[in-house]
Amino acid sequence: MADPPTGPPEDINKISFWMPGNYIRTVQRTSESYQACKDIIACMKDRAHVERQYAHQLTEWSNKWKSITETRPLYGSLLRAWQCFFSSTERLSALHTSISQSLVSEDAKCIRSWQKETFPRKMFCGFRESHDLGTAFSRTQKPWEKRLKKLEKARVAYHKSCQREQSAQEKENQAKNNVNLSESKLSKIQQAREKATQERSKACDRYEKVLEDVTGFAPRYMEEMESVFDQSQEKERKRISFLKQAFLSIHRHLDITNNESIKAVYSELHHMLMSISEPDDLRWWKNNHGPGMPTDWPKLEIYLITPILDLLKPPAFKDHQNFFPIFLVMIGGVRVRALYNYTGEESDELSFKAGEEFLKVEEEDDQGWCWGVKEGRVEGFYPTNYVLPVK
Repeated sequence: MADPPTGPPEDINKISFWMPGNYIRTVQRTSESYQACKDIIACMKDRAHVERQYAHQLTEWSNKWKSITETRPLYGSLLRAWQCFFSSTERLSALHTSISQSLVSEDAKCIRSWQKETFPRKMFCGFRESHDLGTAFSRTQKPWEKRLKKLEKARVAYHKSCQREQSAQEKENQAKNNVNLSESKLSKIQQAREKATQERSKACDRYEKVLEDVTGFAPRYMEEMESVFDQSQEKERKRISFLKQAFLSIHRHLDITNNESIKAVYSELHHMLMSISEPDDLRWWKNNHGPGMPTDWPKLEIYLITPILDLLKPPAFKDHQNFFPIFLVMIGGVRVRALYNYTGEESDELSFKAGEEFLKVEEEDDQGWCWGVKEGRVEGFYPTNYVLPVK
C-alpha cells in the first residue's frame, strides 16, 4: 500500500474554476483540440503507411512463391489449391492498398477540412474562439475579482486587529500581576487594550459587511460564468460529435472483419481447399504420367514409294518461315481415325470428317500439329487432338 502524502493538502481555490484566472484551462481547450486534430491526421497517415507497406509485402510474398510453385512437383487440385493462396493474397493486397488510400484521401482529408472551418484564427490573437471565450470570462470575472480583493483586504485588517488586541490583552494581564507597576501606567495599558478591542470590533464589522456583499454577488457571478462556460461546452460538444463520426469512419475502413470482399476471398479460398480431390489428382497423374497415357504400340507400318517430285515435303512446323525441303525415300505411318470434323483453314492443312481414317506419317510438333496422308496422296497438317490411333 502506498504511503499517505506527508505534505499539506493543496488549497482547492488554487485550481477551482471559480477563482480568478482559473478559467484559462477551458479557454486553452480550443487550441488543444486543434492540436489533437493535427495529431489524429498524422496518426492516420502513419497507419496508411503501415497498410501500404503491408500490401507491398503481400504482393512481394505472392510473386516470390508463385514463381517457386511452378517448379514444384505438386499437380492437379492440390496445386490449384496452393496457387489459390497467391490469388487470394493479391486480392488482400489490393484491399489494404484501398484502406491506405481511404485513410488519407477520405478520413484525414475530412478532418483537415473540418479543422480549417472550425478553428478560424484572429490576427495576432491565436484562435478567434479562444480570444472570445477569454474576453467573456475576463469581463464576467472582473467585478468578482474586485470584491475578492476587497474581501481579502478586510480579512487581513481584521486578523491584524485581532493580533493587536491579543497582544494588548497579554500586556494588561502582565501589568495586573506586577505589584511594582504604578496605577497610571496600568491605566494606560488598559486603555490601549480597550482601543485595540474597539478597532478589532470595527474591523470585524467591515469584514462581515464585505463578506456579505461578496456572498450576495456570488449567484449572479456563478450564473454569468456558467453561461460563458456553456458556450464553450457547446463548441466542444460539436467537436466531440464530429471526431466520433471521424473515428467511426476510420474504424469502418480498418475493420476488415465485416468487409464483404474479405469474406469472399476467404470463402473462395476455403472452397478451393475443400475441392482438393485425391481421386481426381491420382487419375490425372495416371493419364499424364502413368498407364493411362496413350502410346503407339508396335504395328505393321505401310511403306509408300513416292515419285521424286513428291519428295519435297512442306515445312515441319506450321510456321512457313521455317520451311526447308526434306527428301524421303519411303513414307511409313500409323493409321488414325478422326473424332471430329475438321476443315483446313490453310492450303497446307488436311480436311476430314468424323470417322474418316488416314495415315499419320510424322509425330506431333511443339504446336500440337501432325503431318498426315489421306487416300489419293492428299497430304497436310491436322490438329493432333482431333484423331485417335486405330486399334
